[in-house]
Amino acid sequence: MKIAIHHTLGSYSDRWIQYCNEKQIHYKIVNAYNPDIVDQVSDCTAFMWNHHHANYRDVLFAKQLLFSLQTKGLKVFPDFYTTWHFDDKVGQKYLLECIGAPLVPSYVFYSKKEALAWIKTTKFPKVFKLRGGAGSANVKLVNSKKQARKMVGKAFGSGFSQFDRLGYLKERYCRFRAGKDSFLGVLKGIARLVVPTEFAKYHAPEKGYVYFQDFISDNNYDFRVKVVLGRCWAFRRKVRKRDFRASGSGLLDFNINAIPLSMVEIAFKTTQQLHLQSVAFDFVMKGNAPLITEMSYGFGIDEGECDNGYWTPDLVWHEDAFCPQDLMVEQLLRQ
Repeated sequence: MKIAIHHTLGSYSDRWIQYCNEKQIHYKIVNAYNPDIVDQVSDCTAFMWNHHHANYRDVLFAKQLLFSLQTKGLKVFPDFYTTWHFDDKVGQKYLLECIGAPLVPSYVFYSKKEALAWIKTTKFPKVFKLRGGAGSANVKLVNSKKQARKMVGKAFGSGFSQFDRLGYLKERYCRFRAGKDSFLGVLKGIARLVVPTEFAKYHAPEKGYVYFQDFISDNNYDFRVKVVLGRCWAFRRKVRKRDFRASGSGLLDFNINAIPLSMVEIAFKTTQQLHLQSVAFDFVMKGNAPLITEMSYGFGIDEGECDNGYWTPDLVWHEDAFCPQDLMVEQLLRQ
């Protein structure tokens, strides 16, 4: 077996390459951005690419290339089932509803008239989201019908920028106050008020639809639950001060006793139903019921989060450290 790896510094590929060297797995580094990528992988049996939602080039063609190579007969990571809905909350809504997964009630409209009619009959607050974005980007709490109508007007008018410049600055400042970022990060946030990201520069504003979720109150934490190759691990993320969002806060709690086993069971079941190679689910609690807000094939890996252990599908806890990126390579080898 020979694995083709698209290498991006700071991505999963750093560890993939190291793991292949350690285990003497035959591999080659390729460049997915080159026009001859299909020829580059012609002598390989597998292809791995940790494509990123905030890289405009990746968004343009990563899913299409991966599926094309999968159709050609290569084993790929992430494969079609795992990645087609990546960074697409609207797609995830339909997918999770179709399998009966416990999704937070979600609403999407493709006309201004229908959205405004719904606003008249529903209750607030609601959570507004764009279909893409991570770390609480493009997520806002809508407290009133008036505010919702304003969001709908913009969604079917000028649209929403792919990059929230003011929100980015606020996020940098909050992380700085929490000791999770440097003052240089705050300065970068200020610079972004003037200079947009490449992603925002090359992608048109989001418009033509509007997406809301029910706001599930009384949650001081949300939960991130991850599954790769039959191993599940999880942690809680504390909601920011004077905010309703927890994703991206950096305020993490790794106490496994705080994770409901029912949540782990749902994560395993959903992963199996959807044939996912790798996934991170975001959950909130409504009373004693875990509800999924969204999911992602790719996820950050914080220092120490995989040192304590993991659950297996029988819900037994194993106190062994592991490396998720290694499991991704191992999964392809098993296939």
